[in-house]
Amino acid sequence: MSESSATAAALQLPSTAVIAMPWSDWRKATTARIALGRAGVSIPTAEALRFGCDHALARDAIHQALDVDALRAQLEQAGHAVVLAHSCATDRASYLRRPDLGRQLQPSDLGALRALAASRDGAPDIALVIGDGLSSLALQRHAVPLLAALLPRLPEGTQLAPIVVVSQARVAVADDVGEALGARLCVMLIGERPGLSSPDSLGLYLTYAPRRGRHDAERNCISNVRPEGLSFAAAAHKLAWLIAQALKRGESGIALKDMSEETAGLNMR
Repeated sequence: MSESSATAAALQLPSTAVIAMPWSDWRKATTARIALGRAGVSIPTAEALRFGCDHALARDAIHQALDVDALRAQLEQAGHAVVLAHSCATDRASYLRRPDLGRQLQPSDLGALRALAASRDGAPDIALVIGDGLSSLALQRHAVPLLAALLPRLPEGTQLAPIVVVSQARVAVADDVGEALGARLCVMLIGERPGLSSPDSLGLYLTYAPRRGRHDAERNCISNVRPEGLSFAAAAHKLAWLIAQALKRGESGIALKDMSEETAGLNMR
């Protein structure tokens, strides 16, 4: 036996060292940290290492820059017109330290969107905004398939503005975009704050009559959109229902309760 093998054998704990929890079978149904077991008065070493790895993945998701060119290529390949924009946060450090800067569109981009709106015939029903938020990984993985699931669920004739991809974005920056484009409502796809089992969670925010100064109570939110959470099909159904009802009623947020599971069909009229 080699020296390294002998050392590994000496350090290997007996199977009785880790005490399993009675409900350990539940772990098959979730990625949440449940039924970890224990070794003495602490968690097993394997679980401590797994926690450290997941914590590193969450940190990486927050700091990783959005690959704007790759996302734009994916969107254009799927047939979408794309406009790029940037918030007032000039870099990731200022974005994380100054949330207010991420909520406002850079003045030059704001002017460009107003010019784009002036060149188009009629105001769009929906402005779709994609922002990196706190997880660019969520956008890279889920934005295109979510849109593919959503668009066929919208009523025929729905007018869409070009998709605006915003770097260093907070949720409220979509208000600037929607207002500049003159959209009846805006939908924001944004990377959510990473969890220790979900570094790529996508959030969807809907705001009727977007304008700067809207607050969170005036938005509807659909959270944890990813294959391991809320599926693309389920999220698209909820979002399409909320869009239809927001346009019909002229309201969103706490005034618009999500009853999509009780509704068989969608009708914007």
